[in-house]
Amino acid sequence: MKFIYRQMLGFFAVILTLTVILGLLFINVTSRTLYTNTWKQLQSYSDSLIEDSMRYDTATKQFEGFTTVPLENNARLLQRQNVHFTIYSTKDELIYSSSNYSAKITSADWKKLKAGKTIHKMMDRPTRPNGNLRTKNSGSSSSTASNSTRPLMTDVIRPYFYKGKLVAVVSIGSFVSNIQGNLQQIRENLWIAFIVSSLIALLLSYIIARSTTRRIDKMNLATHQIAQGNYNVHLELKGHDELNDLSLNFNQMADSLQESQEEIKRQEDRRRQFMADAAHEMRTPLTTINGLLEGLAYDAIPEEDKDKSIKLMQDDTKRLIRLVNDNLDYEKISNNQISMSRKVFDAADVLHNLAEQLTKKAATQSDSIKVEVPDTLMTYADYDRFVQVLFNIIQNAIQFTEKGVITISGSKVAAGSEFKVSDTGIGMTEDQIKNIWERFYKADLSRMNTKYGESGLGLAIVHQLVSLHGGKIDVASEYGKGTTFTVFFPDREHAKHQSTEKHPSEKE
Repeated sequence: MKFIYRQMLGFFAVILTLTVILGLLFINVTSRTLYTNTWKQLQSYSDSLIEDSMRYDTATKQFEGFTTVPLENNARLLQRQNVHFTIYSTKDELIYSSSNYSAKITSADWKKLKAGKTIHKMMDRPTRPNGNLRTKNSGSSSSTASNSTRPLMTDVIRPYFYKGKLVAVVSIGSFVSNIQGNLQQIRENLWIAFIVSSLIALLLSYIIARSTTRRIDKMNLATHQIAQGNYNVHLELKGHDELNDLSLNFNQMADSLQESQEEIKRQEDRRRQFMADAAHEMRTPLTTINGLLEGLAYDAIPEEDKDKSIKLMQDDTKRLIRLVNDNLDYEKISNNQISMSRKVFDAADVLHNLAEQLTKKAATQSDSIKVEVPDTLMTYADYDRFVQVLFNIIQNAIQFTEKGVITISGSKVAAGSEFKVSDTGIGMTEDQIKNIWERFYKADLSRMNTKYGESGLGLAIVHQLVSLHGGKIDVASEYGKGTTFTVFFPDREHAKHQSTEKHPSEKE
């Protein structure tokens, strides 16, 4: 069975059930209301009968009995409305009966009446009134002697007292057929309303089910598009129901898949670029080495240049080794396959040593290096990796600065240590800043084949190492004016340790 039909059946069943329940409740309430109103009306008639027929001695103020003339007049009027009554003075003494129809009064009923309680009987088979008093219709009493042919009546039996003494009991009733006729008319109207409401319920069920299945059909179509590789698809959000939540989650999934697809494409482009860059980086030194080896093999290189050629081959061989090692380091760091041994050491000494080591290289670019650090700057990090990070950043500053100043500074900040390497070099654009952490990316392509061009892996490794320390590295640069790298290393209590890292009980 299709979902729309199940939905329709469910909605129709709910609406139909509610309609039936409401109809039954309405009939029940209406029936009770009709009986209650009838009893109230009969009780009002009973009170009027007693008021019109009771006789009092004005002198002694004693109850003397009942006058039959008013009773006969009232009996004629009430019979037109199918209302019959009987008046008793005591349990066995009949005062007046308007007909041969009277409610049966049991001994238990008499006890309640003497206690002042009014009795209501919803359906009662009437009997011939007790006693020998003749009634208006006593002449025809023999024809109504059979109780089995007497119609059902609804009765009110009401006691009346005078000065605390029971003086009369009125049994007044109306045929149940009068009430049942009204109820039957109501039932017929309800059946018509039920049929109409069923048709409306069926229509509403279809509309509600269709609105739901239409949204599901849209989701189904969107799912097929996703399966075919079209991730640029979104569902319209309507309302605040579960389907709206599902649509929202679907849109988020589509966005996530779109981003993943773009990232896969980006990574594939990176892989191709990496292969091309790696081949390019290796081709130049290999070509140089091959040419020099051929020159040496064919004795094409003068004797005085052989030492220089060998030195050049050694430098290019070291460059190839460094390129391979940098790639291996990057992969190990990316896959979290390296372990670090962090400890507290004086970073001020390290910065001065690095400045001294790189001063000669800076001089080849006509650069100068300044160090601005306090006398002691205790830092928590892996010593060798810390040196590697700062060395690469300073070397990068020298590489892209000519006739400028490289400033190395360090200070203690909240929760850690902060280091800055500023230069007055060529600077970078915003697009270049976004890509400097990528492997083989070079901000200045003109330097790729110069003696200043490195492998392009330095900053990528720096970024990974700082992340492994739980630190942070930021870049601020203005094109043509210079660049500042800011590196933060957290203190021991704020650092996150790797699962492969042994918690240091530092070896100084």
